[in-house]
Amino acid sequence: MPRAIRGVLVQCDASIKSIIVSIDNERNNEFVIEVLDDQNIVVKETMVQRLKELLEDRLKNTTQREEVDDSD
Repeated sequence: MPRAIRGVLVQCDASIKSIIVSIDNERNNEFVIEVLDDQNIVVKETMVQRLKELLEDRLKNTTQREEVDDSD
């Protein structure tokens, strides 16, 4: 019998979606239920907060690297 999974629709631009999918792949599909299109993803309701934290960390690291590269 099929089981339903509660999800949250996440709307974002394509670059953020790419990062979310990358995080999900690194963690054995722990977050994403379905990729709908380039700007919409359904994420497990119980994992939204953790995904936000990981996304913020990834964006901070990316921003810091760009600042270091620009100063060279």
